[in-house]
Amino acid sequence: MIARLFRGAPLTCVFLVVFWTAGALTGAIGDQNDELLARTGFGTGSPPWTVLSSVLWSMDLLGYVATTVLLLVFGPLAERAFGALRTAAIFLSSHVVGSFLGLGLVLIGRDVHWSWLESLVGEVAAGPSIGGVGMALALTFRMPPLWRRRVRLLTILSVLVLTLYSGWLEDLLRLSGGVAGLVIGALFLKSGPAGKPRSFQETRVLVALLLAASALGPVVAMMSPYPNGPLAWFADLVAVAQPSQEYVDEVCGADVVDVCRTMLIQLSYGRFPALVMSLLPALLLLVLAEGLRRGRQFAWWSALVCNVACTAFIGWYVVEAARIPDVGAWETAFSFGIPMLAPLAITVVLLVTRRHFTVRLPRQAVRKFWRFTAGSVALLSALYVFGGYLVRDQFTPEPGFAALLADLPTRFLPPGYLGLVPLQFSAEGFAGALLFEYTGVVFWLIVLAGLLMASWRTWPATCEEEAERARDLMRRHGGSSLSYMTTWRGNQYWFTPDGETAIAYRVVATIALTVGDPIGPARVEAVRGFAEFCAHNGWTPCLYSVGDETREVVEGLGWSAVQVAEDTVIELPELSFTGKKWQDVRTALNKAAKAGITAEWCAYADAPFAITDQIRSISAEWVADKGLPEMGFTLGGLEELTGDGVRCLLAVDGDRTVHGITSWLPVYADGEVVGWTLDFMRRRAHGFRGSMEFLIASAAQQLQAEGARFLSLSGAPLARLDRGERPRALQRVLDLTGQVLEPVYGFRSLFAFKAKFQPKYRPMFMAYPDSAALPRIANAVSRAYLPHLNARQGLRLATKMIIRTRGRVAAREHTG
Repeated sequence: MIARLFRGAPLTCVFLVVFWTAGALTGAIGDQNDELLARTGFGTGSPPWTVLSSVLWSMDLLGYVATTVLLLVFGPLAERAFGALRTAAIFLSSHVVGSFLGLGLVLIGRDVHWSWLESLVGEVAAGPSIGGVGMALALTFRMPPLWRRRVRLLTILSVLVLTLYSGWLEDLLRLSGGVAGLVIGALFLKSGPAGKPRSFQETRVLVALLLAASALGPVVAMMSPYPNGPLAWFADLVAVAQPSQEYVDEVCGADVVDVCRTMLIQLSYGRFPALVMSLLPALLLLVLAEGLRRGRQFAWWSALVCNVACTAFIGWYVVEAARIPDVGAWETAFSFGIPMLAPLAITVVLLVTRRHFTVRLPRQAVRKFWRFTAGSVALLSALYVFGGYLVRDQFTPEPGFAALLADLPTRFLPPGYLGLVPLQFSAEGFAGALLFEYTGVVFWLIVLAGLLMASWRTWPATCEEEAERARDLMRRHGGSSLSYMTTWRGNQYWFTPDGETAIAYRVVATIALTVGDPIGPARVEAVRGFAEFCAHNGWTPCLYSVGDETREVVEGLGWSAVQVAEDTVIELPELSFTGKKWQDVRTALNKAAKAGITAEWCAYADAPFAITDQIRSISAEWVADKGLPEMGFTLGGLEELTGDGVRCLLAVDGDRTVHGITSWLPVYADGEVVGWTLDFMRRRAHGFRGSMEFLIASAAQQLQAEGARFLSLSGAPLARLDRGERPRALQRVLDLTGQVLEPVYGFRSLFAFKAKFQPKYRPMFMAYPDSAALPRIANAVSRAYLPHLNARQGLRLATKMIIRTRGRVAAREHTG
């Protein structure tokens, strides 16, 4: 991997080696080396040549690590797009132009007596992150429109937040370096057609990022040990921190009794509850940002109310600050005016983009949330008041019942806001401190978790009428060998405007997983319309187990596809169990005849209890042997045996003992059954060993006689035929996953078993529009297949996978 990185990005790798070597040899890695920075850093009092020397050092260890990550992400991409020489030119140009631009701003600020910029006079800065940010933003001119907007917004907001809240010279130079990179990209790198207009979903993402940035800025200032930015004071409004011990001592020394008591109580909070409660406003905005990303209407209204309230509060603060005679015009206009403009601008953006946030929660979900919230408040309030009264001796001074009740509202306020209300007592003992400090923490964590769940969760709204419409389309138009699975319980349905094409899907962790190909004639329009429907609801579409035809359709729309299974099809008109290749199948048929075992068709719903009881027992025995729950999604269980049109074929002996069972799903075309798909397969552990071969061969013979065209043995997940093509990285990951899961579910063994029937192979694909969503898609697919996996079973599965992986590694090392 390192060798590949060196081949693909030699300039980036060489520079990082020089960068870290120079830092190690000069002792710059670790604590800030002021003497070294004074000689090599760039600032108002530095020689001009230091603009180049500053690129080889950084301010501290965090700067080295952050810069390395930045260059490793964007350096190889830039070298691939521009080549090494042009990348070096863009990097150095951004660094030099950005450094002098930032220095010019500092000098202008000094001349107009802006205290923030005046504080930067005489400071020095160093680090290649200045040119790195410029290179990243210049690179966006060669990115696809989707990633161009996201990278620009994230990068610009990041450096802007650092500048406004951290506010040191290196932060300002990074921002000016980014501006230089945008100018260079616009002048020299812009090419190709104009960018497409933002999609529905992309607008949501950008608005959510904007709100998140407004929340993270104050957190940066609060976490910074020495915030110097012009908006550093704004941290006290969003992320309210505890007062320092020195400030408390100063106030208490001035004999301000009420303020002193309040600050002492604020300071008495433990580190964790104080941190959580202090970050509550920021956490709330982040949760609302996630709701905006999902298009939730409640998040839009909540964000609008929060920003209007914040604008009004800052406006009142600005009016008060303007009365201070020592504060200059620039201070008042920027340091106090910009914080008011930020929530005001977000309010305007929210109003302009209101039509993008229309996804409403069902009434039952809203009622459930408010009942849960009100119940939490009541329970925690009762716990604090009654519990506090029982341990009232752990409070100073000792409160009565009425005093605890009066103090209850303050338990839900962050410590920094406690100065707004009078405080009467503090907690000292363990139980008292637990009630005093954690009542609000628990409540707000419950509320935030509830809001997140409301943003993520989907509420099925499919009615039986829609399911029946989908079944009718499936019978009329047919589809792939998996088309019958679209009628299984748990699926929802989306229809084209004319109602003639449907897509069956289920939403798992905000991923809309489809089952098989679209049903109907308009596949292209269906995929495009379904993608828009998912974007409106804040979901990511993923077409799972689709065939070659659908894959070609979605690739024409710019989607990606990867093979996830291999369908195995037996053509019945030309089927004949003759020749050496069919030896195993003929042997199973002959042994079954000698043992008196016959193949009998039945409908599971109409079968006698003596038969269905044996089937349930065989299935339970099979599941117990696996030690893990049955898989679902595209693999049916007992519940799916009762479907309309499903036929079961049993291997039964003379004593009416069931040795094995298979279920067959009908495949339609023009209203008629033209084929059958194998789904449910179970055999008795100590029964006839060749029961599966016998049942499949018997089904093939009998269905051939009925005039069926083909049998599908269904797709084996995570198994595929080697067609001699070089697999992509994601395909190799899926192949490895199939190998690791082999001892648990035996996908490859099943694939090898089906090869006995000399099938024709048809690849089945997973298609998706956004590669960035692959981790979430993988999580959704695994949860769809294992919906009932509990923690103990998950641990067992992980253990088996680890043992399997170690065994493979050990075997590879042993064989050299």
